[in-house]
Amino acid sequence: MKKKTSEAKKPLHVWEKDALLAKAQRYAEEMRAHGRDNWCFGLMSTFVLEFAARAVLANVSPALLAEQKEWDHLYFALGHHPKKAKFRPRSIDINAVFDRVQVIVPEFTEELRGFALEHINRRNEELHSGGTPFDGLQTSWQARFFEVLTVLLAAVGEDLKLLLPKDEADAAALMIASFKDESAKSVRKDVDAHKTVWAAMGGDEQKKLAKQAANWATRQAGHRVKCPACSSNALVTGEPISEPKHRLENDLIIETQDYLPSKFECVACRLKIAGLSRLAACELGAPYTKTTTYDAAEFYAPEDDFSGYEDDNNEY
Repeated sequence: MKKKTSEAKKPLHVWEKDALLAKAQRYAEEMRAHGRDNWCFGLMSTFVLEFAARAVLANVSPALLAEQKEWDHLYFALGHHPKKAKFRPRSIDINAVFDRVQVIVPEFTEELRGFALEHINRRNEELHSGGTPFDGLQTSWQARFFEVLTVLLAAVGEDLKLLLPKDEADAAALMIASFKDESAKSVRKDVDAHKTVWAAMGGDEQKKLAKQAANWATRQAGHRVKCPACSSNALVTGEPISEPKHRLENDLIIETQDYLPSKFECVACRLKIAGLSRLAACELGAPYTKTTTYDAAEFYAPEDDFSGYEDDNNEY
């Protein structure tokens, strides 16, 4: 009896959907290796965005990605190998990709397309100029980023769990919902009420309370922000949405972990806000990174002997 041999698996075309999604996964892993407030997270996210968008077109046909000035590129997209000397396949630019995706995917609205273009333009500035657009970029952009990814992945029958661990994908979904929750915007009435009371105070009283708030925010655990009502130092606290990451610097272990806010408190004007959607309505719902520093010897010591330095409040 003749032994049955297995057929060799056909290699993926570089413009096929699965190849492009695999590339998106690769960059998503690199993105997640950095804190959400790190410029590398922002830069890597642009590559994730581009490959996910290209996968949407490839899911219809790789031919939609072919540069149109010369027919050889279309021929290549269809799985053939042009005989043209020094042939190098060229695909359409990302602006054209977004234009086509918008026609194919109704959920990819003009608003989402506008964000996608703006985010890619940050990458262009990063790569082609002396500018550093991702340095100091507030993490509030990430809710919209994950919303765009959700729409693109849904168009190819996938979801965020293709690119993120379940806990991070769930946190991203919560960020999206909170960003879109119009009812939560009623919290602004609370902010305005506290702002009115604060404005009615004398200058000396404001300075006294602001100083007390600064001291309080320094001592307490949390992420330091400016109060939307009185501009004093205040804190948001939340729950972790990623595994802690560690790096060694000069015999110190630097631990970073991403958090999603759930509560806000200002002891100067007494404003308190609970719930991510209400925080997002006050521009306080962006993820933040908690940084803790340990002595390397203490970090690797038995647990009973463990001790660390105070948490960094992550002040920008």
